[in-house]
Amino acid sequence: MRDNGPVNQADQDAPETSRDDRSPSDAAADEHAGAGRGSRLYPRVTSFRSRRGSLTGPQQSAWDRMWPKIGRDVGDDLLDTASWFGREAPLIIEIGSGTGTATAAMAKAEPHVNLIAVEVYRPGLAQLLQLVEREQIPNVRVLRGDAVEVLEHMVAPESLTGVRVFFPDPWPKARHHKRRLLQAPTFALIASRLKPGGVLHVATDHAEYAEAIREAGDAEPLLTELDWESPITHERPVTKFEDKAHQVGSTITDLIWGKIK
Repeated sequence: MRDNGPVNQADQDAPETSRDDRSPSDAAADEHAGAGRGSRLYPRVTSFRSRRGSLTGPQQSAWDRMWPKIGRDVGDDLLDTASWFGREAPLIIEIGSGTGTATAAMAKAEPHVNLIAVEVYRPGLAQLLQLVEREQIPNVRVLRGDAVEVLEHMVAPESLTGVRVFFPDPWPKARHHKRRLLQAPTFALIASRLKPGGVLHVATDHAEYAEAIREAGDAEPLLTELDWESPITHERPVTKFEDKAHQVGSTITDLIWGKIK
């Protein structure tokens, strides 16, 4: 565990747009994007919040250019990452990439890895596509949909070098804790997808959730305290939202586990 200072979740969270709750304009936008996959894109029970948003003109243009090249919706087929990226390289999945600020920065800092960002919020993905296009970042791909669906159906066992979950929704009310992403079943799923020696890196700015995450992660038998050289960096870029959060005294907790070799 490492305390790095405060953070605001606005730049990282993956807000939910339930298919039942979407406006007609949101539904039309999804259909335009080729995302009409019903419950597979927006599962009925999820760990992320509902928030709507439409694309700006520049975002839509970037989406039209970049999505066919580096974007996909959640599906049932295993990913052929070597074909998708055009190379064999260590694979990292980031769950809930938000607007992609940290995603883009970390991909640039680790050009030797293949990085898949998983997000449900289309405007956030569009911002990441803009960053990838503008900064010519070759090692990023994006998946739109629930990360649990991705891990269950699209990722082979013991194929990941790293998984990152930065600032998942804490669902602070006790009656909502069941919706939290990071509970025992998800830890077991993530552990099954990590290679031996692979790393799970979680960050949260919610103290009570941090303790719950720590307890669940420590209880997963395939995960242990990392006592070998990590195959991925643990340094996260400070986003503008995180910088603002310093002013209110929020504290960030980083939790890192390795899969038993």
